[in-house]
Amino acid sequence: MPMRSPLKRPIRALRRAWRRNRAVAGNRVDLLCCGEFYFPALCEAIDAATRSVRMETYIYTHDASGECVTRALVEAARRGVEVYVVVDGIGTGEPPPEVISAFREAGVHYRVFRPVRWWVPRRRYLRRLHRKLAVIDDRLGFVGGINIIDDLNHAPLQDSGYGPRYDFAVRVEGPIVAQIVETMRVLWTRFSGAGRVERAPAPPSGSGAHAVAATDAQPEVAAGTLSIHEGVRAALVLRDNVRNRRAIEREYLVALGNARHDVIIANAYFLPGLRFRRALLACRRRGVRVRLLLQGQVEYRLQHHATQALYGQLLNAGVEIYEYTDSFLHAKVAVVDEVWATVGSSNIDPFSLLLAREANLVVWDDAFSASLRDALELAMTARSVAVERELHDRRPRWRRALDWLAYGLVSAGVMISGHAGRY
Repeated sequence: MPMRSPLKRPIRALRRAWRRNRAVAGNRVDLLCCGEFYFPALCEAIDAATRSVRMETYIYTHDASGECVTRALVEAARRGVEVYVVVDGIGTGEPPPEVISAFREAGVHYRVFRPVRWWVPRRRYLRRLHRKLAVIDDRLGFVGGINIIDDLNHAPLQDSGYGPRYDFAVRVEGPIVAQIVETMRVLWTRFSGAGRVERAPAPPSGSGAHAVAATDAQPEVAAGTLSIHEGVRAALVLRDNVRNRRAIEREYLVALGNARHDVIIANAYFLPGLRFRRALLACRRRGVRVRLLLQGQVEYRLQHHATQALYGQLLNAGVEIYEYTDSFLHAKVAVVDEVWATVGSSNIDPFSLLLAREANLVVWDDAFSASLRDALELAMTARSVAVERELHDRRPRWRRALDWLAYGLVSAGVMISGHAGRY
């Protein structure tokens, strides 16, 4: 007998999703918008650390925001805090020399995940560490899509006309932090063969290695959060190549299957597979309003044109599409019915959903969802341009051909990766 889709039994499917992802109640979740609020909160938390700091990021730069983070990490290590940093071998490559030197002198432990040797092409190089996580003293965590890079650092374009990059993260306290700690420890210990581990010499005596006693005092946190919510039910949803190959996509599909009124998805690189597109179209058939906030600036031409190849089908079904034009959109967030929301690192494209290590926080809380929805609606009305179906249909033929050529090239890349049958 064929198995029934979880979308056909939404209530049971949602309960199974809660059990599978170990959703826990009683958390504090603070919504942070852009690096303007994220980096002060992160650096202040690191400054208050007494035992340990763990960080994972895809990109680590040595710009204004990066210097703030590096300084906080180095000072923490010098006063005896155990500091662990993991960067990706493509997103960052080798950390900047100034950062490596500072880490080594202070005793920071760092790892480059899957360093790439370009003269030895391997398919496994496509499996990147794309998570953006941080945990301080195993008690305060950060999850989101913000790399260690300044909002105004738009390299290699460096156009002063762009505003700050638009992105989100959450600062969390409560039982959910244990899940973040667990996944970061697993990566550090189990996948030691995936990247080179650098261990700096221990700090010299008298540097404060044993001067700071462990304490349960709550660290001070920076002001400027978009919203603060207590008693929140949340789950950390991971995508990896071991046990969680489809977890994030499945979480989206369950949420879309439960949607009854409104869906808002903001995603920087949006190239959903067949299952995801069917779920969006099914929402429209049920009368659910579906709005997509997508990249309006051309950052990567191939992905930009491939995404636009899908506009026709979505617009014809009544999906509303808004292109963020104020600057670069880097958000990976969504809200469904003011009941379900997610903030994290995963794009809705084959590279995030099939290949990369990703981490999203899923929240079941009306107030949190409303706060995120309000922020996205403001971005759509004040900083974006609505895509009109008639104007999209009247584009020149060469432009439509270019979009489908780009889509074909991306599809070919998925086939080469060996995951075409799953997307």
